[in-house]
Amino acid sequence: MAGVEGGRRFWWALLAAIISAGLLSRVAHTGFRVFDKYAGDALYAAMVYVVFRLTGRVARVTLWTAVAMTAIEFFQLTQIPAGMLRSPYLAVRVCGRLLGTKFSVFDLLAYAVGIACVALLDRAVTAAPGSQKFKNP
Repeated sequence: MAGVEGGRRFWWALLAAIISAGLLSRVAHTGFRVFDKYAGDALYAAMVYVVFRLTGRVARVTLWTAVAMTAIEFFQLTQIPAGMLRSPYLAVRVCGRLLGTKFSVFDLLAYAVGIACVALLDRAVTAAPGSQKFKNP
């Protein structure tokens, strides 16, 4: 049990690091569009992967993360998230901002990069010797 708990701590720490890096990518501007815009998108997808991974209930985490991120991106075409930004309620505006308001194929590519990076990390830590603690319970 202690090994599984150590694995969960790893994923929680990774989630905190991803969220921190994602927030930093939105406030610190370098002048490079790849970093200023798409690093945050890749980190957003990596965050969703880790959240799914932490539930321990999602098989094929990579696939379902890609499905979720694609659905979110296509949902932007409905203009509902853009409308949410005009809500008098802060929580609704925050949700609209998190969903994004403009569809972009480049966002989908950034999501793919983020998912691939965290999936490779997942594979590396679960394949490492003594990695039983990193497997889903």
